[in-house]
Amino acid sequence: MSAKVPADKEQAARLAAELRAKIDHHSHRYYVLDAPEITDAEFDGLLRALQSVEAAYPELVAPDSPTQRVGGAPAEGFGRVAHPTPMLSLGNALSLDELKAFDARVKSGLGSDTAEYVVELKIDGLAINLLYEGGRLIRGATRGDGVYGEDVTANVRTIRAVPLTLRGGYPARLEVRGEVFLPRREFERINKGREAAEEALFANPRNAAAGSLRQLDPRITADRALDIFVYGVGVREGVELATHAETLAYLASLGFKTNPHYRVYPTIEEVAAYCESWADKRADLPYDIDGLVVKVNSLADQATLGFTAKDPRWAIAYKFPAEQAVTTVEDIIVSVGRTGVLTPTAVLKPVRLAGTTVSRAALHNEDYIRDKDVHIGDTVLVHKAGEIIPEVVAVLAERRTGAEREFAIPAACPECGSPVVRQPGEAAHKCTNPSCPAILREGLFHFVSRDAMDIDGLGPAIVTALLAAGLVRDAADLYALTKEQLLPLERMGEKSAQNLIEAIDKSRQAGLARALFALGIRFVGVKAAGILARRFGDVDAIARATADDLTAIEEIGPKIAGSVVAWFAAPENLALVARLRRAGVKLTEERSTEDAPRPLAGKTFVLTGTLAAMTRGEAAARIEQLGGKVAGAVSKKTDYVVAGEEAGSKLDKAGKLGVAVLDEAGFEELLKSVADMV
Repeated sequence: MSAKVPADKEQAARLAAELRAKIDHHSHRYYVLDAPEITDAEFDGLLRALQSVEAAYPELVAPDSPTQRVGGAPAEGFGRVAHPTPMLSLGNALSLDELKAFDARVKSGLGSDTAEYVVELKIDGLAINLLYEGGRLIRGATRGDGVYGEDVTANVRTIRAVPLTLRGGYPARLEVRGEVFLPRREFERINKGREAAEEALFANPRNAAAGSLRQLDPRITADRALDIFVYGVGVREGVELATHAETLAYLASLGFKTNPHYRVYPTIEEVAAYCESWADKRADLPYDIDGLVVKVNSLADQATLGFTAKDPRWAIAYKFPAEQAVTTVEDIIVSVGRTGVLTPTAVLKPVRLAGTTVSRAALHNEDYIRDKDVHIGDTVLVHKAGEIIPEVVAVLAERRTGAEREFAIPAACPECGSPVVRQPGEAAHKCTNPSCPAILREGLFHFVSRDAMDIDGLGPAIVTALLAAGLVRDAADLYALTKEQLLPLERMGEKSAQNLIEAIDKSRQAGLARALFALGIRFVGVKAAGILARRFGDVDAIARATADDLTAIEEIGPKIAGSVVAWFAAPENLALVARLRRAGVKLTEERSTEDAPRPLAGKTFVLTGTLAAMTRGEAAARIEQLGGKVAGAVSKKTDYVVAGEEAGSKLDKAGKLGVAVLDEAGFEELLKSVADMV
C-alpha cells in the first residue's frame, strides 16, 4: 500500500482507521490463528503506511494502535496494582492416584456420582492478568501474590497475540487470565545472542519469559517474540457463561489465542488417559509444558466447590513424572532456618536436569537420609519434585566402592554451637538458642523478601552486613537505621544508602497482610495472612483470637489456628509487634465483610438480565457483603434467581427447577429486610 499521507486531516483519520483494521485482521490471522493471508513484506508495508500517517498527524496516535506495540521509553519501575479478582494458584497431583483422589473430593463436595472435566495443557510460562474496559486493553499485570501484581502494561502491549481491542460482543469490563511463554525457537535465538555477547544464558524458556516480561525497557521485551495462551476470566460484566469450555470458546470469539489441545471428558479415567498421552508427545510441541490442568467444567459446580486458603477445590494441576538423572553426592551440608530447624542438603556433582544444572538436592531431615540410606560419596538418582525442587529418589547401592561415609545430624548447631535437640514426635532437629545468628539472619531474610515487606535493596548481603556490624538484631531494628549508619558498610554509597532508607520507610505502609506473613508464623503463608488480615482488621484482634475464633473461618484449619495462637502467646513475639507498631509499621487492614453479620450466609444467587437501580456487579457485591454467594449458572442448589429486564435462559431454567425468582423490586425488598440485621 502506498505510504502517501493525505493533506486533509479527516481523510488521514479515515486512512489510519482503515490501516489499523487491516493490520489487526492480519495480526490475528498470523499470531493467533497461525493462518496468514499476506506475506511478511505486505504486512510490513501496511505498518509503515500507518506509521507515516501517525507521524504526520501525532494526534491520531491511539494507545491501541498497532504501531504502539514496538515499545516506548524505559520505565523507572513497575507499579503495584490490585487484581479485580484474586489469581489463585493450583494444587498439584503428582500421580494418577492423586488425580483420582481429586475426583473423589470433587464428587463428595458436589454430592454427586458424576463430574465433567475440561483438561488443558499447562503452559510453562508466567501467569498474566489482562484488564479490558470498553473493549480496549487498559492494563496487564503479573500474578504477584495473587492479590497484588506488577503493572507490566507497556510490555504486554508488545506481545502480538494480545489483542489491544476486542472483537465482537465484548462486555464493558473484562478480566482475562493467561500464560505468557517463550517458544523454544525464540529461546534458542535469544541464548545464542547472549552467548555471543558473553552474557549469562537463560536457564530455560520459562525464566527467559519471566525476565523478558519484567524488563523495564519495553523495547527489549518487543525484541523477544513472547507469546500467550489465555485460559480463563475473572470479572466479566454482563456476560453469562455456563461452562469452562464455553468460556474458552467465548475468549476465542473476542480475538484471544486459546490453546487448541483442550478436551472435555465425563470421567476421571478418560482425563487420566489424556494426561498420560502427553508425557511423550510434549517434546513435539514448539513450547514447553510441565503438565495438564484439570478443571470442573460447570461454573455453577465450581461456585459450589469454592476454595481453600490457597487454591480452588474445582481445579488441579497434573504434573508430569519428574525427569531423572544419575550423579554423585559429594558432601552433605547443614543449614539453620528461621525457625531453628537444621536442614541437610546434598552437594551433588553438577548434572543437567529438566532444563537446568542441578548441584544440590533437598534431604529434608535425618529420617529421610536413613530411609533412603544416603551416604556421602554415593551414586544417586535425582529428580525434580513437581519439576521444581531437586530431590534424591534412590541410592544406587550396587555402585558403592566402600569409600562412602555415613552422615548424622550434628549434636551442636553449626552456626552458634548450641545443643541441637529433636522433640518427641517430630522429624526435625532444632537449635536450642533463640538468639542463634542463623535464626536471626534467616528471619530477617524472610521479613524483607518480596512477598513480605518487600524492602527493595535489602538483600542477603546487606542483611548479613547489618547483623555483623551489630546494627540490627530483629526486624524492628530496621526501622531505626539511619543513612549515617549504613554508609560505612561495604559497597554502600551515598545514593544506595539513601535509597535503602527510603525503601525501609516505604515498607511501613505495606499493611497487615504482608506484615503477618513477614513475621514468619509457622504455616501462615501469603494467602492465610491475607485472610486473617481482612477478617480481623488489626494485629491486636488476631492476638486475642482463640483457636475456635480462627477455625470458624472456612479457609483456616486447626494447624494454622494452633500456630497463630502459640505465636502470639510468646511474650517476645508480642514485644516485637509492639516495637514494630511504635516504629510506625502499619498493622491494620481494611476488614472484609465477613466481620459483619451474614444474614445471607449459605444462600446462593444467580443474576440474569439488566437491573435498573444498580449494575449486576453492584448487586453481586451487595449479596457477598451480606454473606451470600453469586453463581454463574442455575442449579438445584440455587436459592434465588434475580431477574432483571431481558432475562435469558437462566430464568427459564429456574422455572424448570422450581428455584425462587425475584424481580428487581423483590430483590431490593429482600436486601432491605436483611439490612436491619447488619
